[in-house]
Amino acid sequence: MPRFKVVVTDDRYGSYDVEKSVLEPIGAEIVVADCATPDEVLKACHDADGIMVNLAPMPEQVINGLKKCRVIARYGVGYDNVDIKACTQKKIYAANVTDYCAEEVSDHALALLLGCIRKIARRDAQVRQGRWNVGKADPVYRISGKTMALMGYGLVAQCLHRKVKGLNLGRVLVYDPYLDSEFVRSKGAEKVDFETVLKEADYISIHMPLTDKTRGIIDEKAFELMKPTAIIINTSRGPVIQEEALIKALSTRMINCAGLDVHRKEPLDRDNPLMGLENCILTDHMGWYSEESMVELKRKVAENVRDVLNGGKPRYPINKL
Repeated sequence: MPRFKVVVTDDRYGSYDVEKSVLEPIGAEIVVADCATPDEVLKACHDADGIMVNLAPMPEQVINGLKKCRVIARYGVGYDNVDIKACTQKKIYAANVTDYCAEEVSDHALALLLGCIRKIARRDAQVRQGRWNVGKADPVYRISGKTMALMGYGLVAQCLHRKVKGLNLGRVLVYDPYLDSEFVRSKGAEKVDFETVLKEADYISIHMPLTDKTRGIIDEKAFELMKPTAIIINTSRGPVIQEEALIKALSTRMINCAGLDVHRKEPLDRDNPLMGLENCILTDHMGWYSEESMVELKRKVAENVRDVLNGGKPRYPINKL
């Protein structure tokens, strides 16, 4: 009989051989569920010793209903679907994986940025429509000498900063109230305030977690402060940008272009106005993905669970017990 029961709340991967290779040696059985609602999660997990969660909701009512859970480990960096306060009160470790896809997400942010600057997707569509030499009707601007802003300067943003150093940018600005100026300066960037980013940046790349403070931080007033040639990239969390304000800014040419891998609602509805805007590149929240990052993620999530069930702490704890 297994020593531990570990539940996967939402079946997004099909195979769990990586997780089994980590957890079976300690006598843990993996049970795969496919939950979409809190009630479904609680039914599947009420007697679990550990939980591995992706997108399934883990609100307070679920946390309080867990009988013997010791750890909830999320597949990913963000954890806005897990009530961390409730976990702490229940003496349950909450864990994520903060470093598994920094290269991939920064690659994706760079790809979106270059795609927006050079208008690759739009030109591709125009060529297929028989249009040629669009030129001044749809201007493109030189990268060299421009100002780039990184909103949030964690691991992904620092990876992206490393990758753009060959573009001969004029300045790199950082908005991150949790870092001191000297640290940012040591990385070759300037720490500035929120308003300065909006007013002075030609390119803005968002790398902030979704919190009460960051939700909707890019609103209509923010777009009004941006340059009409500004490009905004979001590979963090969709609700950091107010979607209605973004749609207005793009449709009225208040800004130049946007590259979005994350969205307020996922998947995007077919009738979402963003679908019809040619000055917007859309991808399906896949910035995290490569074959290598998937294996690393699955292994590290399982290791978080294993370490707690073995009497220790997770490698990537979100809360302190």
